[in-house]
Amino acid sequence: MRNEDPLITVIIPIYNIMDCLERCVSSVCAQTYRNLEILLVDDGSTDGTGALCDRLAERDGRIRVFHKENGGSSSARNLGLQKARGEYLGFVDSDDFIDPDMYERLMEQVKAGGYRIVQASRDEIDENGQKRADVCTPPEKVTFLSGEAFLRELLLHRGDCSFCTKLTARSLFGEKRFPEGELNEDFYLLVELLQETEGVCILPQQLYHVYYRMGSNTRRKERNDFSRVFVDIVKNADYVQGIVEEKYPALQKEAVRFGLYQRLDYLLHIPVGLMVREDSFYTAVKRYCRRHVADTVVSPYLTAKQKVYLLLLSAAPKTVRRLHGLTMRARGV
Repeated sequence: MRNEDPLITVIIPIYNIMDCLERCVSSVCAQTYRNLEILLVDDGSTDGTGALCDRLAERDGRIRVFHKENGGSSSARNLGLQKARGEYLGFVDSDDFIDPDMYERLMEQVKAGGYRIVQASRDEIDENGQKRADVCTPPEKVTFLSGEAFLRELLLHRGDCSFCTKLTARSLFGEKRFPEGELNEDFYLLVELLQETEGVCILPQQLYHVYYRMGSNTRRKERNDFSRVFVDIVKNADYVQGIVEEKYPALQKEAVRFGLYQRLDYLLHIPVGLMVREDSFYTAVKRYCRRHVADTVVSPYLTAKQKVYLLLLSAAPKTVRRLHGLTMRARGV
């Protein structure tokens, strides 16, 4: 470690994750960039994970452990932000793991360009150890995108909103925190930070590895499950559309497309039994889709299949959902 190396705080929110935690923490401890502090925030675990955190801290003096009542991932991250000492912040989800040189490579770009947000690329590994199709396509070389250009990538579902792949200057957060009690929280906070920074530098190397397994917050375990993430993504679409109208009017078409896409995701997941006029959120989703029929037809950013689904769901949502469900079952999905 060189004297000029800034301290990086890596925050790991933890809840009942005995089977993956040691791999995750070991991958952070093994970083070639040594000037780290590692905060393990135990969010009220009930399965012995809290005790494992304490044992891991005994192995490496850079680890600090905080135990708190259960409040969700955002609550745990926010406690980490409160306790962080580092000039730069990283986040790792407790079931994921990272390459040993991730933070060294990210810090190299920070020093080279003076960037306040630097991002590694990522991949997803399933429960059988197989690499899944890329959610975000890595750039071919180190790439810098302005805040507006990065926001555009997010609106087109080509950008990575996760803080786990990023090294972020702590000063950029200020008093901003992750919204608690919500899912898709990274998107909301990142949109806030993009308005305060010059942009994001993206590395092509897939240095962050997402462990994909059924049963996480954002993945359905059973066909009839309806995660509130599908509500939160619509709320975030409305939030970012307001930001675009105020600050980035050139992205209006992309923002409308984002709003339509998020509502399509919502309508394709809400159980038919919950599609009732008494549900004000559901009826508001329908109204938005019907109000933007013309935008759906002319959008250059929606596929033909997405347009057909949106138009049909706008006209007869329950009927379309029942037919969609029959089709999915016939395909064994």
